[in-house]
Amino acid sequence: MAIGVNSPGRASIGQKTLRTDRWWLAPLRIGVILGFFVVYATVRIFMNKWYWVDAHHYLTPLYSPCVTESCVPGSSHLGTWFGEFPRVIPFSIITFAVLAGFRGTCYYYRKAGYRSLFFAPSACAVPEPHKSYTGERKFPLVALNLHRYFFYGALVFGILNVYDGVLAFHGEGGGFGIGLGTLIIWVNLVFLWLYTLSCHACRHIVGGRLKNFSKHPLRYRYWTFVSKLNPKHGTFAMISLFTVILTDFYIMALSAGWFSDLRFIN
Repeated sequence: MAIGVNSPGRASIGQKTLRTDRWWLAPLRIGVILGFFVVYATVRIFMNKWYWVDAHHYLTPLYSPCVTESCVPGSSHLGTWFGEFPRVIPFSIITFAVLAGFRGTCYYYRKAGYRSLFFAPSACAVPEPHKSYTGERKFPLVALNLHRYFFYGALVFGILNVYDGVLAFHGEGGGFGIGLGTLIIWVNLVFLWLYTLSCHACRHIVGGRLKNFSKHPLRYRYWTFVSKLNPKHGTFAMISLFTVILTDFYIMALSAGWFSDLRFIN
């Protein structure tokens, strides 16, 4: 049975939509951004190189933590938990799985994906091409309900990224130092944490089940803080995509020897 605008009882209109504005521009723009990030991240994790700058202790977030014997010397801040990986298996696969799972199941990215990638629908008053609708009750979309569990994983990796950021205050030859890479890493950390803490799942976890805020003043205060961040969750989601790419690309360029890090304090 047809659904939506083609369902029985609805007016039969030949045009796809009667909208005269450029409704397709927003989903197209978001689709291009999401597609670029997916391709970039996939290529980078399968490269298995150019992720560590030993002179300044820069480690890209796409490879953190690096815990296999395949990692280059110095990049395994937490030790090596696994042996060498075959060349066809990216040794950042765990990091990628958790962080991609967090973003992929995020409420904002779900909305963006439905509109820009699956056209379900692309915009208001624009019919979707699908002939049936099951919601998120069947595989694979039912896996989107794992978002809150991916959130816990994102918190762990966020803390690891902060640890990497602290180590990035490393001067040439040892001691304290600050370079352009240090600043880029910390700008990325700020937006990653803004994105993570503004998450709908975070807001629900800290205050969603409270029946009396006055009995839980600390949780209420944090719930209020998250609630103020939450309306900008989509903005932080998109900005953090670009900061992750910028951070990874800059560290890759330094590691590959394309140019040297701009140092402010050695």
